[in-house]
Amino acid sequence: MFIGLLLLVSALVLAYVAWRTASVPWFAHGSRQRLKATFAGDWVLMVAGGILGHEAAFPGAGWVALAGMTLLGLLFFACVSLLAVDLATGFGLWFRAAAPRLRGWALLASLGLAGLATVQGLRPPEVVAYEVGLRGLPPERDGLVVAALSDLHVGAILGPGWLVARVAQVQALKPDLVVLLGDTFEGHGRPDPRSIQALGGLQAPLGVWGVDGNHEHYGVTGAPLEAAGVRVLRNDVASPVPGLVLAGRADAGRSLRQAAWSIPRDRPAGALVLLSHRPTRLALAANSGVGLMLSGHTHAGQIWPFGTLVARVYRTLAGRAQVGDMTLIVSRGTGTWGPRMRLWRRGEISLIRLRSAGQAAPREGTTLETPSAKGRHGE
Repeated sequence: MFIGLLLLVSALVLAYVAWRTASVPWFAHGSRQRLKATFAGDWVLMVAGGILGHEAAFPGAGWVALAGMTLLGLLFFACVSLLAVDLATGFGLWFRAAAPRLRGWALLASLGLAGLATVQGLRPPEVVAYEVGLRGLPPERDGLVVAALSDLHVGAILGPGWLVARVAQVQALKPDLVVLLGDTFEGHGRPDPRSIQALGGLQAPLGVWGVDGNHEHYGVTGAPLEAAGVRVLRNDVASPVPGLVLAGRADAGRSLRQAAWSIPRDRPAGALVLLSHRPTRLALAANSGVGLMLSGHTHAGQIWPFGTLVARVYRTLAGRAQVGDMTLIVSRGTGTWGPRMRLWRRGEISLIRLRSAGQAAPREGTTLETPSAKGRHGE
């Protein structure tokens, strides 16, 4: 279904961009056959990148996937820019003389946007720090530090080397607890054993915990998180240390609706932190006594203007929000999905310091840097 949708959407968008590009003065006097051949080659590369982005089948497949997905991102920016000009000129019915030149400037603007998004996508994720006061957290647990990673999407494009750098970035923060908020692996096949080994490098005194995301339902074989030493909570609760309770909500997989799950009343005593890949069922979580909910999934839209569309589904796109007595923190994602692009902000590793209730006032996330942050494709 994904491949069929990719073929259809990319073909339609590509046809539109090719049609409008042919009317731009810079291209109008060139060879139409050469222009058609160029766009046909682009389409083949995008389809190959989409397929290989899910499951690399040969050495170098990651680079083919990266090229194809980058081209797909560029095509999207070109489509949006050209469509804006068409809407402003009535698809050429108004300002007939200026419209072709405006389409040329739209293509240049799309190149600029794609370049900026690629730079942001290639940069290492920034560390965003929060302080959260939790009711029920004993004074002796005040100051516990949790590092949260979401949506790494480790696969053909973001491979083992990139994951090794992210693990080093987290370990340099010396957290007491590490949590993975879903979509750790891209899916569609068994992850590279080297990626599983790299993920095993995550260590923390109170352990590494995680939940599944929707991509963990897309054909991931085996149990890669467990093989890496991650303790996965699927509609379950656990207490890493007395006074702190973790609850993990199982993801709904392919369904757009998140299944309801009630946190058991006989859970251990202490401050309750809910790990949920999707930031949904917020009122249910708040009414269940959750003091802090950690989520991802939204990617903060990743590429504008997708954020506007995603925000219609999830009212908190990224950052911190308050739902009754519960604090919600939504990560904009540590990795990327599809094109390795981000517009406007780069990826995120959330660093949350837990405070006993009354010890810290709510504060917006602040950015930190770590000396081990490396972001090249192969690192």
